[in-house]
Formats: sequence, structure tokens, C-alpha cells
Amino acid sequence: MHPSIYLEVCILFVSLLLRITMGCEPIDTTLGFVSLPLNQSTFHIQKPYDVPLEQRYSFSKGVHKLWVIKTDKPHSKTSHTRARTEIAIQGYNYSSGVWQFKAYGYVPCGTTGVCIMQVFGSKPPHATTTMLRVYNSSLYYYRDPVILSHLYNRWFRLNVIHDVERNNVKVYIDGVVKYEGRGRGGASHSFKCGVYTQDHPSFYMESRWRDIKIYKKT
Repeated sequence: MHPSIYLEVCILFVSLLLRITMGCEPIDTTLGFVSLPLNQSTFHIQKPYDVPLEQRYSFSKGVHKLWVIKTDKPHSKTSHTRARTEIAIQGYNYSSGVWQFKAYGYVPCGTTGVCIMQVFGSKPPHATTTMLRVYNSSLYYYRDPVILSHLYNRWFRLNVIHDVERNNVKVYIDGVVKYEGRGRGGASHSFKCGVYTQDHPSFYMESRWRDIKIYKKT
């Protein structure tokens, strides 16, 4: 091999290795995990208590569409939370182990001031270990850092891995790690996705989800 070609190959190899080790190269986050069975009954829809389900949720051609209006009531008469339409995963609450949420998400232009995915459960005074929120055209881990810019009107693959014993959370977008940090403890956790009103919301909020899967590490 000519020395100049050999040098170019070495540079490309080192560049690829750096991209992988620095978290810039897409990876399969599900290796070492087992996919758990899900069906429509697994998806419990939380919606404004005084509105029929079909006015805030639809499921067509494999896509869950969830929307809410900021003036909507909470999901129960006794709740003091804000308006939401969310899929709460039933049957897979967990208190130990390493768990993973995987799905493709979509947020239409104009939706803002809303949480679209949660790892529910934490130590008081908090209620969640993870919240992914939309503000303007970006997706945030709570209010900081930015997880994904230019979010609107595109499908993205979301993987959230929660290691309970290590109290660690990782968030991947399209196979690339975008956040890693400490959880918030708590005795029981579960996954949710949809729309849950936060501060400075738009009047109308919507997200769509497909190919939702739950994994547990073997």
C-alpha cells in the first residue's frame, strides 16, 4: 500500500474511533436487552376527565396521536396537575434493574411548553425521574440541556435507559447519546409519553408515537 493511502486509512479509522467513543456515532442501544410484550391494553390513556377519548386521542396505521388544549381539565377530578393526554405503560412498573423505553416520536410545528415523555416516579418532592419537554422548536431534558434542535415536523427515534441501582439515566436520539445524568431515586417507576402541559404552553399541543417498545436488561 502506498504510504499516503495508508496514512489516509489510518486517519479515517482514528476519526471513526473518536466519533464512536465520543458518542457521535449511532449505536444499537437494545443490545443485551429483552423486548417485553406489549399490546393495546398495555397503553392506558390519561386524558382530560370531562372529554371523550376520541376527542384527544387516535390510533391509526400504527400511529398514536395525542393532543390537548391548555384550558383542558386534568385527568381526574381530584388531580391538581395540568392538562394532559398521555400513554401510561401498564404492567411494567419497576423498582430495580435496567429498563429502556424506545419509540419514534413526532411533534408538529407550534407545539411548545409541554412534556412529551416521562420516566415517572422519584423521591419527594419530585414526581418524575426524567422529563423531555418541548420549548419552541427544541427538545430539552427538563429545561436544560437541549436534547434535539429543529424538532418540529420530523420523526426521531428516542431511547431512554434507566439504571435504577446506578441511579443513572441516558437519553439517545437516533442512536446517539444526548444526555447522561443522575436519576432522582424513588421506589417505583414507569414510562409515559404523549403531551403534558408545562409552563408557557401553546394553546394546542400534540405529539405522535409509533413502534413503542419496552426493554429490560438481561
